[in-house]
Amino acid sequence: MSRTSAGTPENPEGTARFNEDRATSSVRGSEQPDLQAGVEVIRDTVRTLPARPGVYRMQDARGEVLYVGKARVLRNRVANYTQWERLPSRLQRMVSQTRSMTIVTTNSEAEALLLEAQLIKRFRPAYNVLLRDDKSFPFILLRADHGFPRIMKHRGARKAKGNYYGPFASAGSVNTTINALQKLFLLRSCTDSFFARRDRPCLLYQIKRCSAPCVGRIDEAGYDELVREAKDFLGGKSSAVQRRIEEKMAEAAENLDFETAAMLRDRLRAATFIQGSQAINAEGLDSADIFAMAVKNGQVGIQAFFIRGGQNWGHRAFFPTHTEGLEEDQVLQSFLTQFYEEVPPARVILVDRAIPEGDLLAEAFREVAGHKVEISVPQRGSRRRLLEQATRNAVEALDRRLAERGTQAKVLREMTEFLELADIPGRIEVYDNSHIQGTKALGAMVVAGPEGFVKNQYRKFNIRQAQTNDDYAMMREVMTRRFGRAMEEDPDRESGMWPDLVLIDGGKGQMSAVKDALEELGVEDVNLIAIAKGPHHGREGREVFHFPDGREKMLPVNSPVLFYLQRLRDEVHRYVIGAHRDKRSRAITASPLDEIPGIGPARKRALLLHFGTAGKVRAASLEDLQRAPGVSSTVAQTIYDFYHPGG
Repeated sequence: MSRTSAGTPENPEGTARFNEDRATSSVRGSEQPDLQAGVEVIRDTVRTLPARPGVYRMQDARGEVLYVGKARVLRNRVANYTQWERLPSRLQRMVSQTRSMTIVTTNSEAEALLLEAQLIKRFRPAYNVLLRDDKSFPFILLRADHGFPRIMKHRGARKAKGNYYGPFASAGSVNTTINALQKLFLLRSCTDSFFARRDRPCLLYQIKRCSAPCVGRIDEAGYDELVREAKDFLGGKSSAVQRRIEEKMAEAAENLDFETAAMLRDRLRAATFIQGSQAINAEGLDSADIFAMAVKNGQVGIQAFFIRGGQNWGHRAFFPTHTEGLEEDQVLQSFLTQFYEEVPPARVILVDRAIPEGDLLAEAFREVAGHKVEISVPQRGSRRRLLEQATRNAVEALDRRLAERGTQAKVLREMTEFLELADIPGRIEVYDNSHIQGTKALGAMVVAGPEGFVKNQYRKFNIRQAQTNDDYAMMREVMTRRFGRAMEEDPDRESGMWPDLVLIDGGKGQMSAVKDALEELGVEDVNLIAIAKGPHHGREGREVFHFPDGREKMLPVNSPVLFYLQRLRDEVHRYVIGAHRDKRSRAITASPLDEIPGIGPARKRALLLHFGTAGKVRAASLEDLQRAPGVSSTVAQTIYDFYHPGG
């Protein structure tokens, strides 16, 4: 056995200081799973473990993380894995694959819980419950870095200065709410650059969705009052805001200012619309998240309701994976720790069952949120009725999921038979390439599995060697790079990243190119199918499927298998065209001036404003360059020398 120690402490964002040690074991002989070898690695690690809280990671022979766990006392928790005869078969398999461990000590068990959630999200281990959701939650952001704050939809890290309201369950619910809020508070939604360029009101002012602060139709004090009302409304004081608007409307009508009264009436209708669309019986709840679980046929569904400011901001169903062999309360606890790794915890979290470490979770969430967090299982009253509503939704969502999966499984079985595969493919890779008259060429790969598209495994390939007007050569290059790397990194195909089926957008030529490329690499056992538009595609929507041996097959025009394969092909079309469009956009905005050392965005802008085009900058004399604003004699000489290297 050998032991190495990492020389640099690991400090993921949002955690305190940690000490990390990595224990490794070189296992002689076969790299096949060996239970005794895994137990020896764990025993060797336990000998030096402290009696402190922390997080442990188990890794296989390739360094891939198998499992992330946390412990109040690391030594005691990890030692349990050496009693392999007491472990369930699932954990025995994990131990048999373990070849090294990484240990991170923390200051408290709550801190370990937060770190565990971060590492699970980062490594997505095979033996942890995983929250499969590749979309971040949308928020409403009321920015505070401008004299006239902007209201906007926001995803991702909350780095911009301002007030965030959410999470919302979907982008659609955010968009609907923002549209109504614009009518209610007349806040601007335009970018700062657009705001600065205006010399007259835009269309949003004409349709009464903006107060036009850009051209002075409202002063800063008046706009600040609208912002305060918006904050009150989003913060749970919607009734008070409505009363103030009603009072202003009555006052305007009494003063015979009917135009103002009509405008206030429209704002009041917008407030009523928001409350109506978000109506939920949330009596006594200001900020709360509600979670209910349904379990059926080995599948788990969790329904979440989000309540902020006494309003329902949507609901979403989740279907965590890797839940086999775990107690339901453990699944819910793992789900909650991962869910709140990015989303700020609500003040009240209602769940439909007690979770093993509820007090510890509440303590950890309090550290993240900066306020007290209550986790409870309501037994009566309005909170219980809300939970029962969430439970009904969880059951219905899981039933729909199972029905969809049953239909999908049938389609996959029929596809397997039609394509003459030995088994239902677990990983399907679909390839296409795109270019315009041989320029800006790139290839693309999308990945699909039984659960749908796996978007975090999509890949783009910038074409480097092939003639970019030769589709066959481009496809050969993509295949050579994709499978050449796979042969180097995972020749034994243990990672699960090898495809069971490769779909190629194209016909006989593309099939031949792919087949030749893989044969040169020594890859001869990957199922290949090329999908091409048939001779009557325009009228019937049929496709021709080309097999490696030259055979062709077609499906009936109303076949579910045909629809499924077309959807795979359409997804790679969408992805490659979008990537190609982004590449063209970057090329359009690029300038020859970008290549000149020392010329940043400000000087480039000044030069283009002064001379008009990059070509005129190139043709300018040294004296003309020196007269350009913001260009010193030294910079002018640099530019002139760049275009006139011979002097």
